[in-house]
Amino acid sequence: MIQKNEIIQAALRNLKIEELNPMQEAAIEQGTGRKDVILLSPTGSGKTLAYLLPLLLTLKPDTKDVQVLILVPSRELALQIDSVFKGMGTVWKACCCYGGHPIAEEKKSIVGNSPAVIIGTPGRITDHLSKGNFNPETIHTLIIDEFDKSLEYGFHDEMAEIITQLPGLNKRVLLSATDAEEIPLFTGLNRTVKLDFLPETVEEQTSRLRLMQVISPSKDKIDTLYNLLCTLGSSSSIVFCNHRDSVDRVHQLLAGKKLVAERFHGGMEQPDRERALYKFRNGSCHILISTDLAARGLDIPEIEHIIHYHLPVNEEAFTHRNGRTARWDAKGTSYLILHAEERLPDYIPEEVETLTLPENPSRPPKSVWTTIYIGKGKKEKLSRMDIAGFLYKKGNLGKEDVGAIDVKEHYSFVAIRRVKVNQLLTLIRGEKIKGMKTVIEEAK
Repeated sequence: MIQKNEIIQAALRNLKIEELNPMQEAAIEQGTGRKDVILLSPTGSGKTLAYLLPLLLTLKPDTKDVQVLILVPSRELALQIDSVFKGMGTVWKACCCYGGHPIAEEKKSIVGNSPAVIIGTPGRITDHLSKGNFNPETIHTLIIDEFDKSLEYGFHDEMAEIITQLPGLNKRVLLSATDAEEIPLFTGLNRTVKLDFLPETVEEQTSRLRLMQVISPSKDKIDTLYNLLCTLGSSSSIVFCNHRDSVDRVHQLLAGKKLVAERFHGGMEQPDRERALYKFRNGSCHILISTDLAARGLDIPEIEHIIHYHLPVNEEAFTHRNGRTARWDAKGTSYLILHAEERLPDYIPEEVETLTLPENPSRPPKSVWTTIYIGKGKKEKLSRMDIAGFLYKKGNLGKEDVGAIDVKEHYSFVAIRRVKVNQLLTLIRGEKIKGMKTVIEEAK
């Protein structure tokens, strides 16, 4: 079996993954074959690993050429894939390319590091190709993750332009959480094998998902949302709004009620979006308020509750929002907040249980974790081990006091047990980390 290969086993050990799911096993078996692959599988099912692992058996170690191009519709997905690839601990390097920061920085990384894999959004990859920043003729494998979302976002022309510049392609892999009626000709798919792991029925997909409605006595649902979040306590929740300004408003109003939450939408600066996601992932914050940007392409495990502050615009949006919870063997709950003039969309069953909220529920306690910002990152040769060692030695922290460590290009985030933060910041005041002076403070 291919998945028993020593290189793949080493990557799985580095990622601390003990076994693959059936979809991943099937994808690996087909990933090294000659046929192109269309992989259909629900959001959150582990598609990233399903196409990265086979690459380890097709990448050549004795060349500095770019060999694989992975196209994605969002910078968050690009960063997630980059993190997984690097976490496998292989000899190959990857470069992540997306808008929102200087392209010159990416060019320097491509030229200086000779990545075997480039991961990027279509617009930014088109820019690199137009500037001649890497040679597309050496690329033998093209992967388009969230292909359906890429078309929905209007990347048709950019993807078509990119593919015309890849004459050496001998493998194409398309991934999607929905089954497209037609695959555009520009993809050049040939001798295709289709792996369909989508649920056969809506009932199968929602069997682990409990659906509930919450009635708001007024059109402005903020008090109802507040009461619901207080009722849910310290469990993780994503609140979906339909517009960016609604996300900002809800976030501001909840802050006025002293309820800690993070916000996430496409109008925010990239560092602010990364910080919000990191705090939500590491448990520093239990509530994320977002547009549908958070409904796809984000790896956020163990989300217990989905709250539709605004009704989704269509059934597909409803499905993808709910796909953030009840993933694989886990269970979850989806809440629809309705005011008196709203009715459930036709695609939602009428037999939806109504949740009656208690009066004046207690505000949830603060998380046991908080997030520390460190103003140095990968570009300054700072590693997770460097940060952990610094916190243990200079901050007098135990291993149980330090949570997830995330090292970005020019800064880092660390989850620290909240009761230890004041002690830590006092002890490390004026100290250098790996010989460097930098800002170390609680992330705002």
